[in-house]
Amino acid sequence: MAGLFSKIQRFLRSPKGRELQHKARRIAQDPHTRRKVTDALRRFRRR
Repeated sequence: MAGLFSKIQRFLRSPKGRELQHKARRIAQDPHTRRKVTDALRRFRRR
């Protein structure tokens, strides 16, 4: 498993990985997206 994690770390340090990190942060900060995730978690917890 160490090989998998090192590959992930290398990817996250690459320009494309950094770009995806920034995109994920922007999406996570969007109020509409946060509401969708919160609603999904509520539905999941009820089961």
